[in-house]
Amino acid sequence: MKRIAITGGAGFIGSHLTDRLLEKGCEVLAIDNLYTGDKRNIERHLNNPRFDFIRHDIIDPIKLEVEHVYHLACPASPTHYQSNPVKTIKTNVLGTLNMLGLCKRVGARFLLASTSEVYGDPLVHPQVESYWGNVNPVGPRSCYDEGKRVAESLTINYANQKNPIETRIVRIFNTYGPRMMFNDGRVVSNFILQALQGDPLTVYGDGSQTRSFCYVDDLVAGLIAAMEQDNFAGPVNLGNPSEFTVLELARKVIELTNSSSKIIYKPLPQDDPTRRCPDITLAKNHLNWTPKVSLEEGLKKTIDDFKKRIGK
Repeated sequence: MKRIAITGGAGFIGSHLTDRLLEKGCEVLAIDNLYTGDKRNIERHLNNPRFDFIRHDIIDPIKLEVEHVYHLACPASPTHYQSNPVKTIKTNVLGTLNMLGLCKRVGARFLLASTSEVYGDPLVHPQVESYWGNVNPVGPRSCYDEGKRVAESLTINYANQKNPIETRIVRIFNTYGPRMMFNDGRVVSNFILQALQGDPLTVYGDGSQTRSFCYVDDLVAGLIAAMEQDNFAGPVNLGNPSEFTVLELARKVIELTNSSSKIIYKPLPQDDPTRRCPDITLAKNHLNWTPKVSLEEGLKKTIDDFKKRIGK
């Protein structure tokens, strides 16, 4: 029975990962400062003897005895990571250093939840792991983009030391599903909430920019596969290679919610990527992983969750 720590364990992805690891019989320590996490996401596990919740900010060191560390902690939506950019950088740099140091002390395996944002506004499509990216180091998204790039650098250098630790780098593409925060600036949650409330759906630019949407259950399966796969450090893309325009997503959400909402258009934010889609060849070949949940199926589950939480 593995003892596993998850930073950001009360967050959207972290809480789903907690669910899955407890189902597998693991002991789980969820570490979260609740900046964007929510204790309600994990409250059903609080009486489970194989689960502990630790309220802690990983900018400060912590001592634990664990075998695996999933390092997910960091605000991941533009609304939150841009609200306190220095805090975002500290989480990515100091937080990652602290968790890597912990893993080195106790001999634990470390997985970094990186992001497709390391590719910036990509000039290569779809994005492959060998692509170095097109990132603005002084733009409004740089606290997150460059913070994650530094976190990847720290991770690979700990893996290449004389006394290395086992590391994994996973680049997560757009992920959605139940427990997403309302009004977090992400396109799926924004559209669903606007549609359910009868508000106009806000599309930035002309809506032709593309995204690939991976349902959270698929993403969690990929994270576990990456952690448990021996002799494969990555980086590896995890995401759904099915590409949709933002306008297509807006229309699909209106259809599935049976909403009377209209679509309105606003100027495209600075450095917003025009195309985003993963090449998942490495994940297929080395992790035997491909996403299984279609966009329509995943949206229906997410919409049902949003309806329950807003009392509709």
